[in-house]
Formats: sequence, structure tokens, C-alpha cells
Amino acid sequence: MRQLEGTKCSFLLCLGTSIIICSVIYLRTRMPTEPKPLEHPSCRPFSTECKAFLPGMEEGVDWNRRDCQVENYILNSHPQCSDLTRDLHFITKPLSREEEDYPLAFIVTVHKELELFVRLLRSIYMPQNVYCIHVDAKAPWEYQAAVRKLVSCFKNTFLSSHSETVTYAGFSRLQADLNCMKDLAKSKVGWRKVVNLCGQDFPIKSNLELVRYMQSKVWRDRNMTPGVKQPLSMRHRTQLQHQEITGSHVALKGLGLRKGPPPHNLQVYFGTAYYALTRAFVDFVLKSQTAKDLLEWSKDTFSPDEHYWVTLNHIKEAPGSHIDGGWAGDIRAIKWRDQEGRAHNGCKGHYVRDICIYGVEDLPWIINRNTMFANKFESNTFPEALDCLEQWHRNKVLNQATVPIESSWLLATQSNSSSIYSNSSAAA
Repeated sequence: MRQLEGTKCSFLLCLGTSIIICSVIYLRTRMPTEPKPLEHPSCRPFSTECKAFLPGMEEGVDWNRRDCQVENYILNSHPQCSDLTRDLHFITKPLSREEEDYPLAFIVTVHKELELFVRLLRSIYMPQNVYCIHVDAKAPWEYQAAVRKLVSCFKNTFLSSHSETVTYAGFSRLQADLNCMKDLAKSKVGWRKVVNLCGQDFPIKSNLELVRYMQSKVWRDRNMTPGVKQPLSMRHRTQLQHQEITGSHVALKGLGLRKGPPPHNLQVYFGTAYYALTRAFVDFVLKSQTAKDLLEWSKDTFSPDEHYWVTLNHIKEAPGSHIDGGWAGDIRAIKWRDQEGRAHNGCKGHYVRDICIYGVEDLPWIINRNTMFANKFESNTFPEALDCLEQWHRNKVLNQATVPIESSWLLATQSNSSSIYSNSSAAA
């Protein structure tokens, strides 16, 4: 009898212990875990070509990148927003009163390369600015969800209220910008100028330098839309009717049907699709009948964003117009194939559609140009170029700051990193 009681007690003890162990395992699996930091022993080191741009590197000092899992972090983890902004090294405070008093607006159109978008956004992000992100409607669902997750963590960043299926050189590309402009016009942020970017751009100037450049004597009250009167070689774009094959390409309509003349006797200009526009000019674009008529007329042209903005900016009555601007306005550093040997010394990466995808050996040319932005980059084909330029840019941004530097803002550390930034010792 006693043996039976002993066996019963042992069974109950084992059962109770098993229940406790299973409960602990269950609770552990249910409890949220801290997202894994982005530090990783296999982070790609900076290339030796970076030594000209990163302080101390030429003396053998090691720079250690702090994140090399950006895309995986967004796609495969579920961090709280506070963890995400910290782990991805977003700057969370205005770095100077000068920048805080002159907020900027940004339009960013993206469709691929999630890592490149994250790195672009964190390079231009400042809490006093406002950002409209247009994601191509044909982008993969996982990409759209990842961008949505990132954007939702910032009060001053939002997705465009309407998404276009963007076609290269099509009217849809122009419409994507206009969709964001309509949203930004309603923003409560008192932004002063708007800049448009694509997902393969990267800044050269810091936010402070952008603010100072846009407030300079030449550009204080003016729009930047580099361009000239439409040359003969480009007139077929607006004299012949084109049709957009959604999401594919733009083709001539019929055998080359001619278009009517532009509305209001406008002189058509040709220039860059990228700009920096005053808020008053944006209101003019959205409300002026002249702008609306030109937009309607442009729907069956080729690459209308390369004539629309610059043509409107040559209307005398348009706010901030720059009648004699020409190609002035250092908006983009681009290496075009047909300018090799004249404007630049060749592409050290490779050409796509006659535009250079930059390699690391292109960086001296880019940095010396000191334009607002450079185009184009690819994080997969030439990652070292982006690594080096991003670190160079963040160093400049933090060195110009007038507030204490927070450790999470550092993209990389040196073996003696405490001496990198003059105000880092006061960091919170």
C-alpha cells in the first residue's frame, strides 16, 4: 500500500514539474522579444578607396559599420517604432535652430531596392521636415508593406494618398509627383520649399547646407528648374502624340500623329525632371488654369516631367519664376554617357540607359561637384560606393550639428570613436 502511495506521489510530482516547465516555455514563446541589434561580425568593411573621405582611415584606424542587415530588419522583425528609429540610426531631433526655422518638404518616388530607400530616407530625414512617399502601384506587395511599416513610425512622413502605376517616360511619373504635391499642400507643417527625389538618389549636401543654399541670395525666392528652350532634337517629344502602355513603355500613337500647339501660346522648355519649388509656386501649379491646361496638353507627350516644371517656371506671373535661369541650380550630379570626356572622366561603375550607376571610384567627382544630390546608385551592384558616401555624409551632418550627438545617430564607429565628434562627449 505504501509503495502504491509512493508511486502516486512520484507521478503527481512529475506531472506538476512537467506542467510548470511547459508553462514557462509557452510564456517565453508568447512574450515579445527585443529586436536583434543590427551589429553583425560579417558587416562589409569600408573599401580602401574610402580613406580619402573618412577621417583617420589613412592612419590605419578601423571604421566599424553598425548595420548591415537593414533590409532583413525591416522584412523579418517586428520592432516597436522607438526601437526601429534607434536601430536604423534615424536622427530624432533638429540639429540647429536655423534648420528648424526653415522646414523642407520632400517627394520620394520608389518602386524597388528597399535597402537603398531606407538609407536614402534616413540620410534626408529631419523631424522638422515633411516627407511624402509615393510607392509605385506595381511594386511587390512585400515591398509596399515594408515601406508602409517604416513610414508609419514617423509623424511627419506619409504615403501618397493615391498611388500610380508608373511608366518610364510616361505621364504617370509626372502624376505621381502631383499626387504628393496635393497632399503636401494640405500639410500643417510650414514647409518652405519642396524637393523631389527618386529611390536611387542620395544627398551630397547636408540638410543645413540645403537650407542655406535655398536661402542664398540667388535662390531665396526662386524655383530651381534647370532647363532651356526646347532644342530641335527634343521637339518630337511634344509635337507628336504618344501613348503610355501602362507599366511598360511609351510609344508613338499611330504613325506619328501631330499634336496641336501648347495652350496659352506657351514657349515649351526642356530640362530636368527634378526641382526645388517654393510653396507659392506649388499652389500656382495646383490652382492656375494655365498650369491645368498645360498638364492636360502634356498627357500624350513623351516624358512630360522634363518640360512641365521648367515651362511653368518661365511664366513671368508664376511665383518664384526664373526667366533667365538656364541650367543654373546644382540639383543633381549625373554622369551621362554622351558627356564622357567633357563633363566627367567616365563612369567607374556601369551605364544604364546612358546614366552612370556609380562605383566607389566615382565618389571624388561626386563630392567635388557638391550638388544637392547625386544620381544613380544601386545597393546590390556597387554597395561599397553607397557605404562610403553614406558614412561621409553622416559625418558631415553630425559635425555641423549644434546639439549634443546621440550615440544611436552614428552609422559606424572608430576604434577611438569618442574623439570623432567635437560635441559627442555631451551626448545624452
